[in-house]
Amino acid sequence: MNKSTFGKLFTVTTWGESHGKALGAVVDGCPAGLELDESHIQKYLNRRKPGQSRYTTARKEGDQVEILSGVFEGKTTGTPISLMVRNMDQRSGDYGNIAYSYRPGHADFTFDSKYGFRDYRGGGRSSGRETLGRVAAGAVAIKLLEALGISFCTYTKAIGPAEITEFHPEEIENNAFYMPDKKAAEKAGAYLEQCMKEQDSAGGIIECCIKGVPPGLGTPVFEKLDAMLAQAVMSIGAVKGVEIGEGFHVAQMRGSQDNDGFAASEKGIVKTSNHAGGIMGGISDGSEILLRAAVKPTPSVSQPQATVTDKGENISLEIHGRHDPVIVPRAVVVVEAMCALTIADALLGNMCARLDKVQEFYKK
Repeated sequence: MNKSTFGKLFTVTTWGESHGKALGAVVDGCPAGLELDESHIQKYLNRRKPGQSRYTTARKEGDQVEILSGVFEGKTTGTPISLMVRNMDQRSGDYGNIAYSYRPGHADFTFDSKYGFRDYRGGGRSSGRETLGRVAAGAVAIKLLEALGISFCTYTKAIGPAEITEFHPEEIENNAFYMPDKKAAEKAGAYLEQCMKEQDSAGGIIECCIKGVPPGLGTPVFEKLDAMLAQAVMSIGAVKGVEIGEGFHVAQMRGSQDNDGFAASEKGIVKTSNHAGGIMGGISDGSEILLRAAVKPTPSVSQPQATVTDKGENISLEIHGRHDPVIVPRAVVVVEAMCALTIADALLGNMCARLDKVQEFYKK
């Protein structure tokens, strides 16, 4: 299996399985001299770890990160940064009834079709637990971008029919759903209680706002910045759709409504609106980048579902064990991590886009 590496200059390779001994990531391309320690990475892993509320899986994992290489005396050395988190609470027996059957909504059938073999203990590499390595690596990217004045605000926009109507950033950390709207969070809780009562699950929408990105990132053809962001976020297993700026709403707008005007100011050229979501022609325009991701309902539900065994026998399958009734809250930081990795890689790639800028740098 290949393609476990993301990025060109700032790269991350994730490794490990849901029920293996450990999971982790190797980050390569991070400049030397960046202050970094395990506590910085840990605060991001804490946002996605299980067992934080009744709306997440009961699997108890501390998800404690260990930095194995690439950092000396609290600063990056410019060499590969190896990060590891040990699995502590695997219950492989919970998956015994699906060893020979394909779970609806999961990668069981497609994985088996491609490789002729699968790790049925939580899905192996196709498990959502693989995102742990992405978050650890994304924390490194965020640390780098913070040093360059780039910041992220990522939150849950909607869970099922419960959608935010107000925005209070201080509220994001005050509820189990990472919603910036207290009333919307209460509605989300009531909706999930009903889903759980009916042995069902829910999906939702995550929104990521990125500020401080300079104009000029991305290329105008195959590596448009919005295309790279979409690819990065769509690589998250639970994500089924991504939109930038107005997204699908542009299909209902006119050109005069959708176009962003320009104006001269003391800060230089600025936009009068941001329907494009910070990216035009595949290149960042200096305004806030706005991205949304649609997350599907958790496929593991206790209701009977029609499926087949690997021998082609029709059966009814009920999935039991420890599963999230909603993935969205734990996926918020995963979306943020993938966006950060994309921006970090694009920034490094843009440093050699213009000869005059390279010459200017080396003359200093």
